[in-house]
Amino acid sequence: MTDPQPRPRGAARSTAHTERRGTLRTTTADRPPEFRLAADALEGLRQDLFHDVSAYRPLPRTEPHGRLARRFPRVRELAPWKRHILVVALAGLTMLIGFAGVTPGEGGPAFPLSGLLAAGPVLLTLVRPVAAFWFSLAATTVTSVIDGAYGMDWPWGMGSFVSHLLVLTIVALRTRPRTAGWMWVMTALYGFVYASVTGRYGYDSDVTQMMIISALILLAVTVRHVRTEAREEVTAAHQEVTAQLTVTEHERSRRTLLEERTTIARELHDVVAHHMSVVAIQAEAAPYRVENPPPELEKAFVTIRENAVAALAELRRILGVVRAEDYEAPEAPQPTLADLDELIANVRETGLDVTKTVTGAVRELPQGIELSAYRIVQEALSNTLRHAPGAVASVEIGYVLGGLGLRIVNGPPPAPDLIKPSPGAGHGITGMRERVSMLDGEMTAAATADGGYEVSVFLPVRAADDRRDENEGAA
Repeated sequence: MTDPQPRPRGAARSTAHTERRGTLRTTTADRPPEFRLAADALEGLRQDLFHDVSAYRPLPRTEPHGRLARRFPRVRELAPWKRHILVVALAGLTMLIGFAGVTPGEGGPAFPLSGLLAAGPVLLTLVRPVAAFWFSLAATTVTSVIDGAYGMDWPWGMGSFVSHLLVLTIVALRTRPRTAGWMWVMTALYGFVYASVTGRYGYDSDVTQMMIISALILLAVTVRHVRTEAREEVTAAHQEVTAQLTVTEHERSRRTLLEERTTIARELHDVVAHHMSVVAIQAEAAPYRVENPPPELEKAFVTIRENAVAALAELRRILGVVRAEDYEAPEAPQPTLADLDELIANVRETGLDVTKTVTGAVRELPQGIELSAYRIVQEALSNTLRHAPGAVASVEIGYVLGGLGLRIVNGPPPAPDLIKPSPGAGHGITGMRERVSMLDGEMTAAATADGGYEVSVFLPVRAADDRRDENEGAA
């Protein structure tokens, strides 16, 4: 058997302290409300003035602001330390007052000590505020004993009086109102005890003056604390209300957007889907209405029906996206540049003479680049069919090191009197520009000198994407 490991001495003390505090809470809970109120008050006194008395709490710096700080660099460097400079200046002033309270020829050792003991507590408030309060009371005792033989007021002399008021003010500003109240109570208790022990009452005691002046100062500091806390609470409430209003406005915008999407989807379905369905049905039934139709006519109607069915499937997918924000598109393969041959073949069957040219090392590009390039070529050829039916078109695809180049050019329609162009709404070029802009590409679209039209696009591809695609192809 092995002996259990002994607990560290600190752990034993901590456990015992926890057990005592638990017993105190249990006992206090059974006491009358007055007793609990007194116990809470004493606990507050312990936490404010006795717990971690020598804790290191340096005075924080401030942010430089104001015209002088913005205009003069030297002032901007010293601006964060302005409170520290003010405390040091007040400590120097207190030292001078302490020196002035004793005649150099008569004070003896009281002359230097009075100034140093008056300035010390004020300087200590910069790093240890609670310890500065107790140091001020101790310095007051020492100064009163030394200066008492030379006719000084008791227990505070001139320097100690000003020093203790400054300490009370600075510590109250750096802590909370409850601490200020306890410091005032302890100061009053100190003056009463000191006067009782020494028997110095009446005109030569400055306890009453200290209590009245310190009460007014601490009251002003407490009011300042309360106003600051109220302002912070109002600011926090305002920020919370602003955040709630922002969320509400966002939700309202989303709801409005969904309603608009639903309306657009309904109109698209009523206007486009119905007519495309009619076109598909009529294209399928048309060959049966003609006796012995030629094969070219049958093939043309089959192409029309396939295009109408494909357009309906694409329209249903788009309507699903428009109707619902969380719509998940069906996992169908999206067209890529590998499908351009099928697209061009389909366009040729409509009577448009299209040629395709590919330059550079053909490689697989990111899906977004492939899909956008396919849609741009599709839209450009659709514009050619619509605005220049019967014209000659060419599609050029260039694989370069930094991306993909596209060039779609069509000539003028050969016989505009035979086949009338179909004017569009002008959204095709806009849609292409949006796709190119989304991919940080470049695009130009303009009429050519011979009356045709040219669309040039460059879609950049990052080097990392190229290397990844090459590795995937090699794998």
